[in-house]
Amino acid sequence: MNTQQNKIALVTGATRGIGLETVRQLARAGVHTLLAGRRYETALALAQELQAEGLPVEALQLDVTDAGSIDAAVRDVGQRHGRLDILVNNAGVLLEDPSLPPSAQPLDTWRRTFDTNVHALVAVTQAFLPLLRRSAAGRIVNVSSILGSQALHADPASPIYDFKVPAYNASKAAVNNWTLSLAYELRATPIKVNTVHPGYVRTDMNAGEGEIDVADGARSSVQMALLGADGPSGSFTHLGQVLPW
Repeated sequence: MNTQQNKIALVTGATRGIGLETVRQLARAGVHTLLAGRRYETALALAQELQAEGLPVEALQLDVTDAGSIDAAVRDVGQRHGRLDILVNNAGVLLEDPSLPPSAQPLDTWRRTFDTNVHALVAVTQAFLPLLRRSAAGRIVNVSSILGSQALHADPASPIYDFKVPAYNASKAAVNNWTLSLAYELRATPIKVNTVHPGYVRTDMNAGEGEIDVADGARSSVQMALLGADGPSGSFTHLGQVLPW
């Protein structure tokens, strides 16, 4: 028997890259997965492609930076499914010019980065939390980055020491801190909250550069989304390997 078959998952930023692959992998595991995207037509076309493969996928319009869109999505999911078992906060942006020093990155870049990577993630989580509380085993997965590791940025021997895109890095550090805070709040509930580093993945965000493909990049999110009752909460991992905060 497939124990994932009755679960409902929602993946934000799911119309390309790691998000789309996360939808595919969750659906292949038997999870009814909501493919959320800012443009409904795009989300619908992609959902229909996956449905044609026999996968349980459904399109959902969701602009994570728009409060009205978030509210409408919550109502839609509540009316259709009555609960949410898995929320994967995948939507994110990297807007900085890596050729500029940290002090030269425009303040507007900081604002837009935090609006999507932090404020929107918190807003979506807060809005869907009542539906997650209706789940017997809710799971929240926040897609972060190893670039959010303060410990590694301070270590001259680390592989990310010289990669200083401060708005993006700070936004992911904020996501990590939010994960810890929410996991603490929900520690007495069945809901587990974790953050993952997908790896250095070849996606549009980094112009196709990277060390692994999107299938491997989605595995960390899927692993934590399908976490058992004995799994951790408040962790920062890559494919199960604990990363330094």
